Amino acid sequence: MTRTPVLRRLGGLVAVSLAATLGLSACSGSAPADSKAASATSVADFGSFADLEAAAKAEGKLNVIALPRDWANYGAILDAFKAKYPEITVDEQSPDVSSAEEIKAAKDNKGLDNAPDTFDLGLAVALSSTDQFAAYKVQTWDDIPDTLKEPSGLYVGDYGGYMSVGIDSSKFTVPTSLADLLKPEYKGAVAINGDPTQAGSAFAAIGLATLQNGGTLDDFTPGIDYFSQLNKAGNFLKVDPDSGTIASGATPIVFDWDYLNATATTSNPAWKVVVFSGKGYAGYYYQAINADAPHPAAARLWQEFLYSDQVQNLWLAGGARPTRMEAMTKAGTIDAALAAALPQAPDESFVPTADQSTAAGKLLGEKWAAAIA
Repeated sequence: MTRTPVLRRLGGLVAVSLAATLGLSACSGSAPADSKAASATSVADFGSFADLEAAAKAEGKLNVIALPRDWANYGAILDAFKAKYPEITVDEQSPDVSSAEEIKAAKDNKGLDNAPDTFDLGLAVALSSTDQFAAYKVQTWDDIPDTLKEPSGLYVGDYGGYMSVGIDSSKFTVPTSLADLLKPEYKGAVAINGDPTQAGSAFAAIGLATLQNGGTLDDFTPGIDYFSQLNKAGNFLKVDPDSGTIASGATPIVFDWDYLNATATTSNPAWKVVVFSGKGYAGYYYQAINADAPHPAAARLWQEFLYSDQVQNLWLAGGARPTRMEAMTKAGTIDAALAAALPQAPDESFVPTADQSTAAGKLLGEKWAAAIA
């Protein structure tokens, strides 16, 4: 999995068919409060895209946060932006923090030059943090499904996938269902990516277990009960997985997004990625601009870049499903070979609505710790 995803991005994620994102060291400086860039809601407010590029180059810097380079091809995306805009220095801050910590960093460093300009978030944190965002609609706005964007552009889905189970098949039998993982042969072997009250992929693992155990996303109780059973059986491993734990064998079975689990196959050919048949849990991560961004033009240029054909195909190269995939397929701009190489989709795809996500987060906050005690 060549990444360190600990505590990445809390969130249940807005419904969409998948078939077709810490503490920072303080420094002096503040955002240009009178800059028209800080209130721009589209390229038109700059005059033209070239004017936006000129404004961002004049600022000369972009602060990003919580972007692991080996998460969904972010390394290639960051390098592509730097190559295209060498006049803009990109400060890659705290790559492995959670969505909640992104927002905390923005609040703690408000008015400072090192505050994050943009966010990459799970929906739950995005929903609870809208007062921290600046509305902005990228030029490719119309290609983004309505279910994946806040109407004014406060937060917008960008890339996603399916919750899966990664397993070292040289050590364990590949399961055909979640029920298999309750068997004695998987003792002390099954990990999830973080704490589901804080990390989006762990949250989704509970959602998947809910669906696979006959429940609905109106109530995550069946998923919580499943992991409680896993824990009582001695199979639940309370270790946050990363590339090191997977390489060493410390976490031989991992619940994570399919595009993240798939990266482990490059270093371990025996690593298999399973997306179970039946009901599957799908989800996207969301982009947003800090309302107090110290580099507001660069923040908006970064958003435009992320939703360009180039970067949407770079998400695809990372095994993730880009938000503009359907529109780009129709336009003939999608990388067809990469699209065809995506993992098999489950029979049915589900993700919680905003209300379901909020309710699930509340329930997990109340019951998760006791369930795995």
